[in-house]
Amino acid sequence: MEYHPIVDKILALLKQNQYWFETFEHEAVRTSEEAASIRTGYSLNQGAKALIVRIKKSETDKKFVMLVVPANLRFDERKVKTLFGAKDIRFATEAEVNNITGGVEPGGVPPFGNFFGLDMTVDPKLFENERMIFNAGDRRFSIAMKSEDYKKALQPRIVPITV
Repeated sequence: MEYHPIVDKILALLKQNQYWFETFEHEAVRTSEEAASIRTGYSLNQGAKALIVRIKKSETDKKFVMLVVPANLRFDERKVKTLFGAKDIRFATEAEVNNITGGVEPGGVPPFGNFFGLDMTVDPKLFENERMIFNAGDRRFSIAMKSEDYKKALQPRIVPITV
C-alpha cells in the first residue's frame, strides 16, 4: 500500500533510535473512536489525538500549533487560550491542514508537529499509559510506541490542556 511520505519519516525516527513500536494497517478511519474500535489490544485513552489549531493573539499575530491529547479527552479552550495568551482559537480547516502537512488528511495527522514546523503542546495524561497509538500520516496506518520514547524523541512542551 502507498502511504504519505511522513509515514516513512516517523518509522525512520523510531528505527534510528531503536525504539519499540508496532504498526497496524487497517481500513481508513477518521475519528479516534473509529480507530480504537479496530486497533486490537489498545483502548481509546491510549490513542494520541493530534489537533492543529490556529492561535490568534491579535489581527497580525496568528499561528498554527499542534495540541496532542488522549483520544478520549477534549482540549480545554480556556486553558489553551491562557497558555498562548490568545484572544481566539479555532481548528485548522481541512484545506489548512492539507497545506501545513503537505497533504495529510484530517484524521490521519500524526502527533509529530516538529515534522511540520509546528510548536507542540502535549497533555501529561497522554503519558499515564505505558504505550500510545496514533494514526501515522494516513487514515489507514497506525503506529503504537512506548509513551516515554515519544517524550524522549519529540521533547514536547507538556502542559495540562484537557477538560
